[in-house]
Amino acid sequence: MKIELQNIGKKYHREWIFQHLSQTIDAHSAVALLGGNGSGKSTLLKILSGYLTPTEGLIAWHINSKTIPLSQLHSHIALCAPYQMPFTEFTLRENVEFYRSFKPLQANLTTNDFAHRIGLAHALDKPLHQFSSGMQQRLKLGLAILSDVPLLLLDEPTSHLDKAAQQWYHELLLEHPAQRTVVIASNEPDKDVPLPALTIEVAAFKKNKT
Repeated sequence: MKIELQNIGKKYHREWIFQHLSQTIDAHSAVALLGGNGSGKSTLLKILSGYLTPTEGLIAWHINSKTIPLSQLHSHIALCAPYQMPFTEFTLRENVEFYRSFKPLQANLTTNDFAHRIGLAHALDKPLHQFSSGMQQRLKLGLAILSDVPLLLLDEPTSHLDKAAQQWYHELLLEHPAQRTVVIASNEPDKDVPLPALTIEVAAFKKNKT
């Protein structure tokens, strides 16, 4: 997926989170949105996902030169973010089956194969409220990275992961590029961005104007 940002900005109340940001994200490329807490990287990622609308400027999504309307964007993206929560009253199996009912996994992975791939086959029939935060993060990352979609969005993907799980994430992401566009928001790129990526320092576009 190709994404075109034309002079976009986002304002909450009287504060501009960022402004005058123009960028073309090429199809099949990787981009890292960098910055500390409050820099606006998560806000920008939400705009890229279609969840938020920019206050000013234009954004367009394209697949093979065809513009994707915002109403159809959700079927073309996969997102893993701290504010995105699975159904904790469901089991792992139920969560995966629900997800697969509206978004396909790569190579037609079965639910059992998926659970093995994320290292949680032993917990397939446990409810998620019994999972640690690291196990829940594995599930969220697995569903996003293994989705068969042209745009993958990750927000601080290694949060709640120990060193072994961080290595698992690196390997999973590198093994499944799937000819797609990848955008990762991070304040720790050494942990979060294991592949070559164009970097955007979001704070550079912060304007404290009314």
